[in-house]
Amino acid sequence: QVQLVESGGGLVQAGGSLRLSCAVSGSIFGINAIGWFRQAPGKERETVAARSWRGGGTWYADSVTGRFTISRDNAKNGVYLQMDSLKPEDTAVYYCVVLSHYRAQTPDYWGQGTQVTVSS
Repeated sequence: QVQLVESGGGLVQAGGSLRLSCAVSGSIFGINAIGWFRQAPGKERETVAARSWRGGGTWYADSVTGRFTISRDNAKNGVYLQMDSLKPEDTAVYYCVVLSHYRAQTPDYWGQGTQVTVSS
């Protein structure tokens, strides 16, 4: 079992930045990849960023490429999503997820989510 706890969401104006954090605990030795997905009301779930747990591969949705950056703090087992140049369409609940591969679309584990709201 893996536990994921997100933090860092909030309300920000368009053009602003937020940094989401995810604390990872539990059976981390078996993790292959980690990522973030989001879901807005009435919309399909979208994987926005993912990376191999040990490095070497990253993936970003076209909608966030160049604006979002996923990173990991090896010492703290933390995963982060730096979000810059935010747009109103980025408004969603963001979930930290564990994946079988950084290109996988179905998460094995996910956290409780953190709300991000971008005002125009």
